[in-house]
Amino acid sequence: MRIGGKSYRTIWVDEGGPHVSIIDQTKLPHRFEIVRLTTAGEVAHAIRTMQVRGAPLIGITAAYGVALAMIADPSDAGLETAVALLARQRPTAVNLRWALDEMRRNLASVAQPYRAKAAFALAGRLADDDVVTCKKIGEHGIQIIRAIAARKQPGQRVNVLTHCNAGWLACVDWGTATSPIYHAHDAGIPVHVWVDETRPRNQGAALTAFELGSHGVPHTLIADNAGGHLMQHGEVDLVIVGTDRVTATGDVANKIGTYLKALAAKDTGVPFYVALPHSTIDWSLSDGMEIPIEERSGDEVLRLSGRTAAGDVQLFDIAPEGCRAANPAFDVTPARLVTGLITERGICPASRDGLVGLYPEREAAA
Repeated sequence: MRIGGKSYRTIWVDEGGPHVSIIDQTKLPHRFEIVRLTTAGEVAHAIRTMQVRGAPLIGITAAYGVALAMIADPSDAGLETAVALLARQRPTAVNLRWALDEMRRNLASVAQPYRAKAAFALAGRLADDDVVTCKKIGEHGIQIIRAIAARKQPGQRVNVLTHCNAGWLACVDWGTATSPIYHAHDAGIPVHVWVDETRPRNQGAALTAFELGSHGVPHTLIADNAGGHLMQHGEVDLVIVGTDRVTATGDVANKIGTYLKALAAKDTGVPFYVALPHSTIDWSLSDGMEIPIEERSGDEVLRLSGRTAAGDVQLFDIAPEGCRAANPAFDVTPARLVTGLITERGICPASRDGLVGLYPEREAAA
């Protein structure tokens, strides 16, 4: 992604030292700030406070957290301590567990004096794989957008609705749900995105709108509850969302509010697609209701962050003093409401057979 004429990934290793840099997503869209992480504890804090967020990026960041931990303590105990610390920061995104399992499994056989170097190399390979994976998701997903565009009048735009941020900022690059959109835009297909604000943290307003604007993709910010109205009036051609965990049977956990979009799409006949990498599939689960749903602080519901006329970024109370708030961060969309899953290996039905068809090596696990 290019910001101010410079290409960025969302996470990278600093030259001249074993440090990891991230874009502080809690400061966007008003400030573009880079944070340097030097310990596993700082990485855990970045994940917990959502300086980094998005299932694929959480996993990659955790991998680098293990690498940083190996500098301080490359022992078996040090490895297990780092993995345990990082694993408990966010419960819903399965990519976190996947990345930590990859790091533990590969480092277990590496002699301790070489573990830090091996850990950084492995985390780097996982990051590179995420970029390639997300690019392939876009190459498959563009076919859906291209087919819709072919049925329209020349120059008529394809309207895509998305929820939360499943873009470049949620991954290392390209994104999942946004990758087909970026590919379509770059290919000259007229595409327009309806961007859900995505309360309570406003990842759509703060992050998706920021990155679409940076890439030059036409988009319009809407209130979360406007999507159904737009679908009823034929203003949405398809919905593409990301996900934090997909079961072996195709149930999808994603940012709270996704289920309601899927219901509206089903009622109005709008295709509803979910874009995901292989690392987001939880082959151990068959029922989406078994996915752990993170309950975040009610303060995220009670307060909003915004920029004042003077340019200061502040938190504002929006509810009466003493008001209590519940804040489930995710919901589950049953497979029956999902038109298809867009992966790096192709597009498949949201079902056990569909997933195994793309990942036959996982048939026993499914």
